[in-house]
Amino acid sequence: MPLQTDPTVIYALRENFDGNLRKKDLSIDSPYNTYKHIGLPPGPVASPGLKSVIAALYPAQTDYLYFVSRQDGGHQFSANLIDHNRAVAEFQLKKSGKP
Repeated sequence: MPLQTDPTVIYALRENFDGNLRKKDLSIDSPYNTYKHIGLPPGPVASPGLKSVIAALYPAQTDYLYFVSRQDGGHQFSANLIDHNRAVAEFQLKKSGKP
């Protein structure tokens, strides 16, 4: 299945990212666009810190498939699409209902 992670698309956008990822951004032609290209991107999207390296070496055993930024430096993880969509609505969509 495609990875479909927003951070890889944001990395591909680089200077053109204003803090809001839009549906049109998900169709950009870049090897870092994991919505269009199956598998991992061709390189890292950031330099990992020690905690990230340790987490990659010793991953937690979970059922999580989805994550969304809570806009506070943390993330909300979900095991199914219904819970993920709820988290997107709670943490990403503005009060007006628009993304």
